[in-house]
Formats: sequence, C-alpha cells, structure tokens
Amino acid sequence: MPVTVTEKLESLETTDGKAITRVYFIEGTQSDTEAMTALKAEAPVVYNSLVRKPCRIEPIGLDSWLGEAPYAPSGNIQQEPLEVGESSYNFETGGETQHITQSLQTINKYAPPGKTAPDFKGAIGVTESGVEGVDIPVKAFNWSETHCKSNADVDAAYKAALYNLTYTVNSGSFKNFAAGEVLFLGASGSRRGDGDWEITYRFASSPNKTGLTVGEITGIAKKGWEYMWVRYEDAEDDAAKQLVKRPIAVYIEKVYESGDFSGLEL
Repeated sequence: MPVTVTEKLESLETTDGKAITRVYFIEGTQSDTEAMTALKAEAPVVYNSLVRKPCRIEPIGLDSWLGEAPYAPSGNIQQEPLEVGESSYNFETGGETQHITQSLQTINKYAPPGKTAPDFKGAIGVTESGVEGVDIPVKAFNWSETHCKSNADVDAAYKAALYNLTYTVNSGSFKNFAAGEVLFLGASGSRRGDGDWEITYRFASSPNKTGLTVGEITGIAKKGWEYMWVRYEDAEDDAAKQLVKRPIAVYIEKVYESGDFSGLEL
C-alpha cells in the first residue's frame, strides 16, 4: 500500500500572528521514518515567506499518523534533526593565546647616547633573574562536527574509544591535516528517545613547523601539539659591555599521547 499524505482542511493554524502550522494525515505505513519522510516531501520548505521548522508526527492508528509542519520567519528557524548518516559542522579561527619568550625578529633596539643596547638574540622581557616573555594571540582553527549515528553503532566499546581518544593527537593523516596537527578535545552525545544518537566531536588544530630559529640555534622542527621551550644562560655582550641572557638550547617536548583517529569512525 503506498504512503499517502493529505492536508487537513483548514489546517492553517495561527500560533502567534507570525507563525503557522500545517496539519496532515499520513496513511499507509507503520514506520515512523517513512511517515516523517513522506511528510517532509509533501510540506513545502517555504510557505508565504515563512520557513519550515522541524516537523512532528504522532500515531493515530495502526498505519496512520497525524503530521504537523510548523512555519516561522527565517530568523526563528530551528535546525532540522539529523538523520543517520547526516552531519553538520561548525568552526572558528583564532581565540587561542600562547606564552612566548622569543620573538621572530628584533626589529630595532635603542639606548641612551654613548651606550649600546644589549643584544638578547630575540629573548623577550629579559631581567637580571630570567626571561619573562609575553602572552600573544596565535593562529588557531577549532571546529566541531555533529553526526547522527544509529544506536547499534554507539555501543559500550565505541563510548570507551571516545574516552580513550580524548586529548590525544592524530597519529596519522586526519581530514587533510598531517599527523601531529589535530587535538581531539572530546565528544558529547544525546540519544533521541529509544532511537539514534546525535554526537558532537570537538577538535583543535595547530600546524607542524620546520626550519625554526631561536637566537643562533637553527633547523628546529616542532609538531603542532608538541611544546617548545628555551634554555637561557648569561653571556657577555662585548658591544654593550655587560652580561645578557641568551638562548643556549631549545627543547621539544611531547605532552599529549598519540591516537588512531580512525577509532572515531567519522
């Protein structure tokens, strides 16, 4: 028996003077998925400049349903619920800060007449006791993905995989990022009644770098989520005729475990 959708006579129901709801009878299926699909196919996406919001259905018989298609101005639109296999994405750039003790380049230095400003080889905020550095905004790319997964896919083993991969860095290429550039920040999920899951996955990326220079130390390579720090020591600045702090060693530290992101099943 084919699924039929018939609009209820005089179904246009005004809710607040700016929104309406069109009501339909759906017959010929016991499947809520088929009923919802048929309703969306029949109810227009836009009606009288109003935009369709998430549809609703409820059973009224063995193979019949009452369906509602609410409409509202576009500014009040709500996102349609995802179906299994569908996904949505959000991203932002910037918003991260980093404490640095070295500049990319010392552009200039000034001293009183007859004096020479000490050369710290790019060290920032040098004092007699150390190097203070500065906090600066840095380039960042953060994004989230929401995927709809069936209840059968979100079992205990999958939830454990999400837990184990949280705050790990990609061990291989992931979504066009090289190994070491993506940090998995974790996931949050909600189940829709007895049915499917909507899970949001959060990520942050930081680029791998090579050919870095710190003072007179060159050829430094650093992966995106490794931590770099600099060791300083006192040195004689012959031109300024005083002791200065200068970088003598650079250290690259692994601070996050690596993880196989294929376990996210995205």
